[in-house]
Amino acid sequence: MKTPKTVPEVKLSWEISADEITAILAGSHSNPFAVLGVHQAGDAFVARCFIPGAEEVTAMTLDGGVIGELKQLHADGVFAGPVSLTKLQPVRYRARRGDAEWAVTDPYSFGPVLGPMDDYFARQGSHLRLFDKMGAHLIKHDGAQGIHFAVWAPNAQRVSVVGDFNNWDGRRHVMRFRADSGIWEIFAPDVPVGVAYKFEIRGKDGVLLPLKADPFARRSELRPKTASVTAAELEQEWEDEAHLKHWRETDKRRQPISIYEVHAASWQRRQDGTMLSWDELASSLIPYCADMGFTHIEFLPITEYPYDPSWGYQTTGLYAPTARFGEPEGFARFVNGCHKVGIGVILDWVPAHFPTDEHGLGWFDGTALYEHEDPRKGFHPDWSTAIYNFGRTEVVSYLVNNALYWAEKFHLDGLRVDAVASMLYLDYSRKHGEWIPNEYGGNENLEAVRFLQDLNIRIYGKNSNVMTIAEESTSWPKVSQPVHEGGLGFGFKWNMGFMHDTLSYMSRDPIYRGHHHNELTFGLLYAYSENFVLPLSHDEVVHGKGSLIAKMPGDDWQKFANLRAYYAYMWGYPGKKLLFMGQEFAQWSEWSEEKALDWNLLQYRMHEGMRRLVRDLNFTYRSKPALHARDCEGEGFEWLVADDHQNSVFAWLRKAPGQKPVAVITNFTPVYRENYSIRLPSAGRWREILNTDADIYGGSGKGNGGRVQAVDAGGNITCSITLPPLATIMLEPEN
Repeated sequence: MKTPKTVPEVKLSWEISADEITAILAGSHSNPFAVLGVHQAGDAFVARCFIPGAEEVTAMTLDGGVIGELKQLHADGVFAGPVSLTKLQPVRYRARRGDAEWAVTDPYSFGPVLGPMDDYFARQGSHLRLFDKMGAHLIKHDGAQGIHFAVWAPNAQRVSVVGDFNNWDGRRHVMRFRADSGIWEIFAPDVPVGVAYKFEIRGKDGVLLPLKADPFARRSELRPKTASVTAAELEQEWEDEAHLKHWRETDKRRQPISIYEVHAASWQRRQDGTMLSWDELASSLIPYCADMGFTHIEFLPITEYPYDPSWGYQTTGLYAPTARFGEPEGFARFVNGCHKVGIGVILDWVPAHFPTDEHGLGWFDGTALYEHEDPRKGFHPDWSTAIYNFGRTEVVSYLVNNALYWAEKFHLDGLRVDAVASMLYLDYSRKHGEWIPNEYGGNENLEAVRFLQDLNIRIYGKNSNVMTIAEESTSWPKVSQPVHEGGLGFGFKWNMGFMHDTLSYMSRDPIYRGHHHNELTFGLLYAYSENFVLPLSHDEVVHGKGSLIAKMPGDDWQKFANLRAYYAYMWGYPGKKLLFMGQEFAQWSEWSEEKALDWNLLQYRMHEGMRRLVRDLNFTYRSKPALHARDCEGEGFEWLVADDHQNSVFAWLRKAPGQKPVAVITNFTPVYRENYSIRLPSAGRWREILNTDADIYGGSGKGNGGRVQAVDAGGNITCSITLPPLATIMLEPEN
């Protein structure tokens, strides 16, 4: 033990008033930094502390030098006294009770971490690195190691951080209020990573709120626990520069994009039914997708969420990968593994609404902070959730920063933005009188429009390799057009009309399809109005809708033939592709988040045939530029047969400059048609590059023997081909 220094006489009182002691002990003091810690008293310094359970306290410097013995002012742990210091600096205390002795570094003796520019940019909404400032970060500050906590709660009377490190006592780490930004912060020395914590907030009316999880938490406890967890900065040795460079430098509209939509909790499971970790998923899911030819994996939301049946769409932790699959580093390793084999990772992202769980964002500081106070704007009737207040600068900044966070820290390749339609319309799912018109009397949510535009400007401005995809189910114009042209700025939009119309057509008995021919031709009238992704998503295989194979009419053979023809029709249709897991091998049962997919079906010929077809479709789509290079441009499509409703035959040409065209021909009846005449753009032999009726896919083996001959008869080039029953074929000129 070092020898105590001589303590000079203090001219001013170092004691604390009875009222302030009472407030500290009650946890009602709004600014304990003004009382506790080290303070100058005339020419000398005093230290004051609150250490519950202590009977004696010695003050020390951080390197262990004794600087004074403090006097107990209250038996519940309030101490004060003069200390031998020459300047304001952090101090540590040695507390004793009986034979017990422990050290406490005084959080109130440290200065602030955030600065006035942080306040300015946070308040202005232009701070694009809030994820490095807010939440909990392991730092070294004024010579000590610890966690810096920061949270926005402008209307709170008092905010404390509580956790395992202070016995969840809200009196121990009351935070410093930054009036210019409404942010509360504190540096908590000696707090390690891996510790659970929440914020204890006393509202402006003085009432204690339920403990709140950290909105910026980068790690959370495993449900049913709901606390945030302190975490070190993400460490990952990225090996994906070639992958990122490719997507930075290419026009994504002209690249093959085939997305495998995955619910990480139910793709596969361990034998005991528990969920796989990210590393376990990486060892099986990445090779599977690479072998299947998918270019991207899109995960249903993997940000922290409390309720499994919400599939992640009711998230309470936008910055934290869910603890269900392990630590955040595991997800980073998964993304890195995908990128090393050329597979992109897209995250379903939910800025439209948030759940009302008491530990979440709802009435965060005792007021409607993240949401609108008026339920006509702040409550979502479809999901019983709260709606973000897109008119509040700090809320928009919180969401935009989150999108940038995933792109930067986890190298994500895209965000599929959920429920965009519900954001754009003030009267979405509302009756007359249940919504508030905008300033012009319309139903457009102008604040949400500005948010989405700002979101896309920021993302594409900082991360050109990333793409944003809107799930937007209405005819809102220019969703995927640039903001400077009046658009929302998304890279792509889900083509919900394609999904609805084609599934409606496919569910009909072939005998009736001729009367609904326009359900398949109508989509080409607007196919190039947006940059479309064609989705066969999870939404079509839940809530009693059954699986895709179950929607098909006819006996089992016809069901499989219909689905095979439909898949090839879709892969030949203009637009990027998305298929929900399990549908690639025609799972019979409706998807359930509670169990793994029915992988045992692959032992059966028809299911394995379907998987092989989807694999071949992916590689055909990727290897033939005519099928993808003009997915979003009208000159890449030409009808060959559009009006043969009597035979339910559709045929078109896919084209790209300097590339061989591909003819896509579909027979949506079970009739075997020989000598079907079709126009082609060039004479000579055309090779049959894909036939969904091939035996290897579970079909009847009918076809054209691999080739057909197109003949020029006086300038009219035609070809007589065989159309297998319920099948799609693709033809390419040999030369």
